Amino acid sequence: MEMLAPYTTLGLGGPARDFAEVTTAEQLVSLIAEADAAAEPTLVLGGGSNVVVADEGFDGLVVKVATQGVSFSRDGEQLIVTAEAGEDWDALVRRAVAEGWSGIECMSGIPGLVGSTPIQNVGAYGQEVAHTVWCVRAYDRRTRHVVDLEARQCGFAYRDSMFKRDPARYVVLAVTYALELSDRSGPVRYEELARRLDVEPGGRVPLEEAREAVLALRRGKGMVLDPDDPDTRSAGSFFTNPVLTPEEAAELAVRAPGHPGWEMPGGARKVPAAWLIEQAGFPKGYARGPVRISTKHTLALTNPSGAATAADLLALAREVRDGVREKFGVTLVNEPVLVGCALGE
Repeated sequence: MEMLAPYTTLGLGGPARDFAEVTTAEQLVSLIAEADAAAEPTLVLGGGSNVVVADEGFDGLVVKVATQGVSFSRDGEQLIVTAEAGEDWDALVRRAVAEGWSGIECMSGIPGLVGSTPIQNVGAYGQEVAHTVWCVRAYDRRTRHVVDLEARQCGFAYRDSMFKRDPARYVVLAVTYALELSDRSGPVRYEELARRLDVEPGGRVPLEEAREAVLALRRGKGMVLDPDDPDTRSAGSFFTNPVLTPEEAAELAVRAPGHPGWEMPGGARKVPAAWLIEQAGFPKGYARGPVRISTKHTLALTNPSGAATAADLLALAREVRDGVREKFGVTLVNEPVLVGCALGE
């Protein structure tokens, strides 16, 4: 049996009953179809950067995606870039910056593979893949056909998509992005990044400057994988920023007057989860046994020594979630996918 911990950035997870690595989309489809026909549980594993696997492991087939390939076509002032699901995401971003493809530079340094980007609607510093996805090629396990889904069919929302909402149906095979042919970044919308770049919000800067600024910000928060930095032994942000209904926002305004946040359509309000966590009494470096909140960023839960268990991590996550709910009436939602485990109520 193959242990799954080495395949995750948290270094957590028990054994897989069966394990296979695939290098072509055809192999991936064939393995999934065979497993489905045999009613065998399957887990498709990419870079392991956004997953928490139970200590008991996975009682089924784990398919490690290692497909490779990037192709291009031109559409006016856009470059249409198709990358196989097993391509490294940051390597694709680095290439885009070097070759003058604008639109994904602010997502530099995000660990993981291309195939995971539409599932989570990965985003950072004012950009998200929903802004550039042209289509997603996927295997539809319900119809048993390979399908090409346009961006409008993907149900993108904040850190969400139909792939995430119905994880048992689709296996992402490749993603096509429409990028601007330009040596300038997209409009810099994120205030922290704008300050770092010394540019007005909405301004544009050289692609390389945007990438380096983003990488510097992420390193400062322990969000760029580094074997010498125990804070990066995490799954990135463990909780999403909650989007509150007008009624929930009104309640929070009573409990925490003047709290930070962003107004959203329909009277909703997005609130920074990191602020809620700190104000609920969980500072950077807060530890529970062998796990702790990152010393650099309160959104990351870490396994600094590599000696923790998934149960240890989930206990800390519950403590943080419950503490925020008790103080503010806001329930934080985990961002990583939980395999064989749950936070519970």
